[in-house]
Amino acid sequence: MDFPALAPCEDYDPASLRRALETVIRDAGGLDWVKPGMRIGVKLNLCAAKKPEAAATTHPAAAAELTKLLVERGAEVVLGDSPGGPFAAPLMHRLYEATGLRLCEEAGGKLNEDFGYTEVECPGGKSLRSFACVDWLRSCDAVVNFCKLKSHGMMGMTAAVKNLYGVIPGTHKSEYHYRYEDPMRFADMLVDLNECVKPRLCLCDAVEIMEGNGPTMGTPRHLGLMLACRDPYRLDRLCAALLGVKEREIPYLEAAKRRGLLAEEEPEILEMAAPFALADFQRSGATASWFARSEDDKGLRKIAKRGMYVLFRSHPTPGPDCVGCGKCARDCPASAIVIRGGRARIRRSACIRCFCCQEFCPAGAMKVRRSLAARLTGR
Repeated sequence: MDFPALAPCEDYDPASLRRALETVIRDAGGLDWVKPGMRIGVKLNLCAAKKPEAAATTHPAAAAELTKLLVERGAEVVLGDSPGGPFAAPLMHRLYEATGLRLCEEAGGKLNEDFGYTEVECPGGKSLRSFACVDWLRSCDAVVNFCKLKSHGMMGMTAAVKNLYGVIPGTHKSEYHYRYEDPMRFADMLVDLNECVKPRLCLCDAVEIMEGNGPTMGTPRHLGLMLACRDPYRLDRLCAALLGVKEREIPYLEAAKRRGLLAEEEPEILEMAAPFALADFQRSGATASWFARSEDDKGLRKIAKRGMYVLFRSHPTPGPDCVGCGKCARDCPASAIVIRGGRARIRRSACIRCFCCQEFCPAGAMKVRRSLAARLTGR
């Protein structure tokens, strides 16, 4: 069953989480595929060393309840992620502590301690022919993708599909941003990753989501839901409907449609979302890809879409609370940022709009600024 499932979950109380997880997993096809002795990798969103209440990461209590469900079926459960930065023990241990993930060890799971990676082939990939993949997930018999629902500077939204970008080790991410600077090429790369990894189940922590300056420095907002689906694209279609975001503004959903991995329309998913949908979700500001460019575009269509991209694209901008720490300059894959006069300065001609600076700014000073055309037209 590849249809998404949804269940109310008002808080992170273990009993509430258990009920919600059991409901959505059952409605999404169940766990009969889990056999005793299986090694299951749970790919979380651990993008920053934030406390659970910041709504930047998969909540540890939710991850712990999922761990219990899998352990009860005789599985060995390993949980982890590979966020930006060195994929090594010091950074990951700091993340485990800050995000409360030690709770999963009490539930019978193990936090990943294997920080190796291997270059693997990606047969049939459109943008990606091979990629550096973390070894801890490669060693698992199955992958469960447990994401967090948030706004996102480059892709408009991050949920199941974007969460699998974490299979690429942290320091390699800058290289991939530089190689796939066009939003639609980056979106195709994300779809390639999902098709290569093929998670057995996707879950979404949408109890407390993030809006505004996401995916790390936005504002928590209560939605009170747990979501599940075997299909990451249909799960994210449900997420977009819940946020009131048009699918054409989510590049990877458009990429999945073009490749026949997602139907053009599914009214039943919109109907499922309607009672819970937000009318005033605050986005990160990304609007560059509300139109979907394609490699198949020819002639005037290609020229017109390129013009629209230039006209409507968003860009990162340092705000008045910039402290000049230099982290954005160090993280920028295009070396487009310098620190001058105690503030970050962006060379627009060099910026590839990957929004790494916005995602990892420790002060939350880097914002996604919409273009004048986008603001005037409401795009």
